[in-house]
Amino acid sequence: MTHLSLSGLAAGLFVLLYVGSAAAAALHALLTKPDPRSVISWIAMCWLFPLGGSVLYWLFGINRVVTHAPAQLQPNGDHEYRSAADAGPIALAALSRVGNALTGLPLLAGNSLEPLHNGEVAFPRMLGAIAGAQRTIWLATYIFQTDEVGRKFVDALHAAVARGLSVRVLVDGIGEWYDWPHVVPLLRRAEVNAVRFLPPRLFPPNLSLNCRNHRKLLVIDGTEAFMGGMNLGGREVGGSTGRRMTDIHFCLRGPIVAQLADTFAADWKFASGEELAPTSAPPAASDSKCRVLTGGPDEDVDKLLLIILSAIGVAQRQILIMTPYFIPPPELVAALQGAALRGVEVSLVLPRHSNLRYIDWATLHWLPALVARGVGVHLQEPPFSHAKLFVVDREYAHIGSVNLDTRSLRLNFEIAVEVFDAVLCAQLADSVTTARDRAPALTPADLSPVSTLAHIRNSLCWLISPYL
Repeated sequence: MTHLSLSGLAAGLFVLLYVGSAAAAALHALLTKPDPRSVISWIAMCWLFPLGGSVLYWLFGINRVVTHAPAQLQPNGDHEYRSAADAGPIALAALSRVGNALTGLPLLAGNSLEPLHNGEVAFPRMLGAIAGAQRTIWLATYIFQTDEVGRKFVDALHAAVARGLSVRVLVDGIGEWYDWPHVVPLLRRAEVNAVRFLPPRLFPPNLSLNCRNHRKLLVIDGTEAFMGGMNLGGREVGGSTGRRMTDIHFCLRGPIVAQLADTFAADWKFASGEELAPTSAPPAASDSKCRVLTGGPDEDVDKLLLIILSAIGVAQRQILIMTPYFIPPPELVAALQGAALRGVEVSLVLPRHSNLRYIDWATLHWLPALVARGVGVHLQEPPFSHAKLFVVDREYAHIGSVNLDTRSLRLNFEIAVEVFDAVLCAQLADSVTTARDRAPALTPADLSPVSTLAHIRNSLCWLISPYL
């Protein structure tokens, strides 16, 4: 009798806990999620999987990041930005106004941008800039490997500290787990001031596992910056066993460096609590007009997506996209389809095999609808291309850390620079078209012979794709 009473009590407690946690999680999703599809998915998860669904929601479904930043990024220093009054053709001028409205930052004239292809080119330039720094070094990265390449950066940063420079290194708390041993302890032993961005921990609780700082940024003395898609490590460098991936980074000079520095300073203050000393705006270096674009699950949510949709909307001749991961929100798919239907040449260049097979399977779910509407989809053969480029009409481009997937566009902290420069954009467009022309465009016939099991696999990966 006692055993039955205890069993009944345990069952009652389980039901009470299940109902209470599911109801609380479902109500939280209903009141906080902006997308009804997300709300329905989470509510179903919470009720269909007793306790487990609620636990997953509390771990992955809640945005706990509150940066307390102003709605629009404000300059960190006392410098004055010099706005570029003319963005060029009428369509691009309209696009410039979109950036003004969404970011609150001016479009800046007088910048130079130099593409740096692969780690063999980018890393020596970055290490040389660190060695030549005179005052400050600010570095943010998602993955900082502790292999031979990564340790060169650790040594260079340690040498800078020994020279008396102010060095700050910000590493994402999840990205650090991609390599062992972890880099932050190595940096601290090398006397480098290094902190983690939203590190996962139980005490005090911090379980913002989905909100990752994916920005890659190096600012030297407030006058020179490096940014793009490259993490720090040997994966970006071809070795004796062959190249694992290709990528692109950029060296930037001119007034745009001040906006990049402000972005780092805001992230650093959020992660460490320290407010960095203001920097002066650098002088003009060349003719490019640029603006920093930031995205994140905070006040910046959906800004990147809105700017990309606006750029697709004003395209008149050509849209070129190169991205390693393509799991687009439906509105992006519709925009690309609409552009292709109105006669714009739309080319999407993806890796045939990325480093994440489940991402590839989720991507396959979207491709038939795009190909059917005239979007050219090209799958690059290995090595895996990690490059991220978005070029419109050979006159406007985005460079930076942003992938065209839901994680980058709505969950990660990302950074991009929009560029109004016909010369540089034509150069970037040529890079994309060269890769595109090596891979024939997919046809509906290429995508149709999919087995039932493969179709189920692709659809299941697509279903959970917002959290991949």
